[in-house]
Amino acid sequence: MSQIGLKVAAGLAEITLARPEKLNAVTPQMATDIERISHEIDRDESVRAVLVTGAGDRAFSSGSDLGSLAAYPSAWQFRNRIEYATAFRNIRKPVIAALKGWVLGGGAEIALAADIRIADRTARIGFPEVTRGWVGGGGASQMLPRLIGYGQAMRLLLTGDPIDSAQALALGLVEEVVDPGHAEVRARELCLQLARFSPVAVQSVKAAVRAALSMPLDAGLRYENEMNALCFHAGDHREGIKAFQDKRPAEFSR
Repeated sequence: MSQIGLKVAAGLAEITLARPEKLNAVTPQMATDIERISHEIDRDESVRAVLVTGAGDRAFSSGSDLGSLAAYPSAWQFRNRIEYATAFRNIRKPVIAALKGWVLGGGAEIALAADIRIADRTARIGFPEVTRGWVGGGGASQMLPRLIGYGQAMRLLLTGDPIDSAQALALGLVEEVVDPGHAEVRARELCLQLARFSPVAVQSVKAAVRAALSMPLDAGLRYENEMNALCFHAGDHREGIKAFQDKRPAEFSR
């Protein structure tokens, strides 16, 4: 039985890390399932947005299963593992993570791979890899300074100390904080809002903003203009303009 749940409805794909008895720690088999599911929903035109959650009340995810990490026979085989946070990061559609309880290590890197993070007040986010003798391999050292700046990223990565949701919000590590038990509700609400928009426009926004993380400004501006032209070529703007003129919500059928 898969420990990665998937439900697709109303333009929304919900992926659930479903190993609550182990704080949703990710095994190699779960990583394989995440990669497969990520590819599937990326190519499913009915999916407009992606929600990522963790089962149970204690954690979003505590990261990689440590017993599984110890089982790799060599560093080479570990190097060639499936990196599950990267699988989430490679999804072209908007990804929203609903965070609660422990969000640690690879679990925090899944959150960093999302485009928007909604945390409830129970969330505790940390990157403890350094305390165990290694560095995270799912993007923390690259994404965290881009989100919260060099100094704060170094504080979290070098100490391994977790922070609460209020601190995460103040740093810009999460975008919203809600009452306990409401992160999934709020994240789903946002996903459904995005699912009503033009998928070409939404994915173009994500592509342009992601490009800004690695391009100089002049190249990024040119790339943004190309994304704009792509949207006009796709034609969804005609429905947007007509809906504005008719004073009604736009209905994008693509």
